[in-house]
Amino acid sequence: MKKLAIAAATVVAGALAAGPALAGKDLDTIKKRGSLVCGVNTGLAGFSIADSQGRWTGIDVDVCRAVAAAIFGDANKVQFKPTSAQQRFTALQSGEIDVLSRNTTWTLTRDAAQGMVFTGVTFYDGQGFMVAKKLGVKSAKELDGAEICVQSGTTTELNLTDFLKANNLSKAKAIVFEKIEEAVSAFFAGRCQAYTTDASGLASTRSKDAKNPDDYVILPELISKEPLGPAIRRGDEELFAIVKWALYAMVEAEEYGVSRANVDQMKTSPNPGIKRLLGVDEKNDMGKLLGLKADWAYQIIKQVGNYGDVYERNVGPKTPLKLERGLNALWSKGGLQYAPPVR
Repeated sequence: MKKLAIAAATVVAGALAAGPALAGKDLDTIKKRGSLVCGVNTGLAGFSIADSQGRWTGIDVDVCRAVAAAIFGDANKVQFKPTSAQQRFTALQSGEIDVLSRNTTWTLTRDAAQGMVFTGVTFYDGQGFMVAKKLGVKSAKELDGAEICVQSGTTTELNLTDFLKANNLSKAKAIVFEKIEEAVSAFFAGRCQAYTTDASGLASTRSKDAKNPDDYVILPELISKEPLGPAIRRGDEELFAIVKWALYAMVEAEEYGVSRANVDQMKTSPNPGIKRLLGVDEKNDMGKLLGLKADWAYQIIKQVGNYGDVYERNVGPKTPLKLERGLNALWSKGGLQYAPPVR
């Protein structure tokens, strides 16, 4: 029995030391192309939006840049492809994009029946409502009889239907638009008394599209769970692992206090966890297990930042969106962001 145990341990050790993971078909295509093609929103401030020079910014954009930094050592090797709510899944299924990072809610149906798999949660959100302050509405349950602007082809539309039925708001009416821009324009034009989408999206819309943001209020209720995160096509476990651990590396970096500003100094830290994360522990090369270079996580943090850097830069209290961390704080600070250990 002892010999069998030793033999089994030898096999496991050999597997762990066997060298880089073999690239799957999608990862192979990405490497041969020399860039990652990432599906993003057509324009949602704080998450994915392009400026007049075509430069993309936002949390979802930074997730793609982090994946590129891990694969290529260069966060700029990303092609951003704007997709609508209706187009996004087809674009991923058809191979038009490699990664979908577009404020997309992780649901059972999407994860199990649409040929895609989610890799993690980049932003914990919930659906809310925005109304003009002059209406004096204090609660979403006061919207009976109101017309509510909503985008079609989204969980938002389904959640709205459920909410109206559950609260017996039979006189409220959903006004459905194919494009988010149409729904937003209709709301600010006064066609609808309320507009509903994820709370982060409401904050983005209010800051970007309202002539006077202070004229509008986001009601206190959140009527759904909206865990937003990136997804890839099923069938490439190697790409799945890289996209997943790119996010976890950013979260773990924040847990260790390793940021974009101090990452070079932290390379000399005596902390074994930090040494593993930054690829300076030659005996524990985590990159090899992912088919990446030893400094894969260092490149993410140096070029993109830790999770806190990304959050504060794009949607935090000092941005126009002014979103507190809330559920997106680290688990050690009362939030839900938690990373399995890089070890």
